[in-house]
Amino acid sequence: MREDMRRFEGKVALVTGATSGIGQATAVRLASEGALVGVNYRASGNPSQTMEQIEEIGGKAFPILADMREPDQVVAMVHEVAQQGGRLDYLVSNAAINPYIKWDETTFEDYDRIQEINQRGTWVVCQTAAKQMIHEGHAGAIVCVSSMSAWVGASTQEVYCATKAGICMITKALAIVLGPHNIRINVVLPGNIATPMSKELQKSGSAQRKYYESRTPLGRIGEAKEVAAAIAFLLSDDASYISSSELLVDGGYVVNAE
Repeated sequence: MREDMRRFEGKVALVTGATSGIGQATAVRLASEGALVGVNYRASGNPSQTMEQIEEIGGKAFPILADMREPDQVVAMVHEVAQQGGRLDYLVSNAAINPYIKWDETTFEDYDRIQEINQRGTWVVCQTAAKQMIHEGHAGAIVCVSSMSAWVGASTQEVYCATKAGICMITKALAIVLGPHNIRINVVLPGNIATPMSKELQKSGSAQRKYYESRTPLGRIGEAKEVAAAIAFLLSDDASYISSSELLVDGGYVVNAE
């Protein structure tokens, strides 16, 4: 990133699931470009590492507690971010879980938990943020974080795959109704990214890592900051005529998986 890039100066952003991985990298990236960032975390999480990283680069942020499984908390979070920041310009809907459960061992409770956090949580935060932007009377941009698993099925991730595909369609459908309000919404589909959600990918020489590296045309595992860069682009005015788009950030993996 160029040191002179300050595309989000004076703007306010909310990033859900911002205590680690892609969410953390995105919060830091937006803050580095001038945004005031609401750093979402759940009760079992800790935003301190993200806040410290933002402070180290001279950025500004504040922590905001909400459990994405609880709609009332999500709605209150959006309103609180707008109140603390004075406005809301950007949303990154990133929070998700991927518990890796065999299909025949997935309970109804497992299904509900994954769906409610990943897909319903995305819907609630996008709906509420869009309403807030419309109420404030200005343009805005939203990026949802899906996964290449929306395109490529995976064992032990059957419900996760379904929720991520649903997120893509939520994005496309919302683009139709939000466009007239000058609110853009797009979705990124990360591939094999080294994050706490994919611990095996971070182990150098592991069988899983070797497999994915061999199937990825770029020959390596991605980094969270690379996904954050794509998200920052889609939020920025550099993407001013882009809406309803799906952007794969997978090093070309899906090409070999089709």
